[in-house]
Amino acid sequence: MTRGGRHKGRDEPERRCIVTGDVQPKAGLIRFVVSPGGQVVPDLANKLPGRGMWVTADRDVIEKAGKKGLFARAAKAQITVPEGLAETVEVGLARRVVDLISLARKAGLAVAGFEKVKGWLAEGRAKVLLQASDGSERGKGKLWTPEGGRWFGCLTSSELGLAFGRDSVVHGALAAGGLSTRVVEEAAKLAGLRKVDGGSSAEKDLRPA
Repeated sequence: MTRGGRHKGRDEPERRCIVTGDVQPKAGLIRFVVSPGGQVVPDLANKLPGRGMWVTADRDVIEKAGKKGLFARAAKAQITVPEGLAETVEVGLARRVVDLISLARKAGLAVAGFEKVKGWLAEGRAKVLLQASDGSERGKGKLWTPEGGRWFGCLTSSELGLAFGRDSVVHGALAAGGLSTRVVEEAAKLAGLRKVDGGSSAEKDLRPA
């Protein structure tokens, strides 16, 4: 098992974190590159050109990379680390998670609302339980992590609402599928940036955010 509780797949590509030195699957790391202007920028989609610098998806680790000059060391060049780099990563990850959930909803792989989510859980259809970090603890405690699935509480009710085309959503669920797998990966990173308990597996009881 890797840092952050992720289980390593045999064929997952791995990279070394420039801060901790740990080698782990790319899915648990954030890729950074140096722009033509010499500034460090996050590459959340892993598509930007240039040599990648990989950092564990954790707010403290990203901040340490900037403060300790580890980006410059990895790039072997004089570079600029922008203020609020960790916040930029957080905002970008939140947007990616919301967009992916929205795509899952349009594909019929996601539902919102207490009763619908409870129904999916009871039927065994739900594989990922999503609950707003600012939702009622009492209400959230009435639902459970899907057997063999995951739970995340790193989005706010307004962010979840945006994903489902509503003003506010506290409970959401995803069925199995490629989009859900991508949500799990991005949400696990976001949990590390927001310092909340995210990505809980079915082996644990539900941990409210």
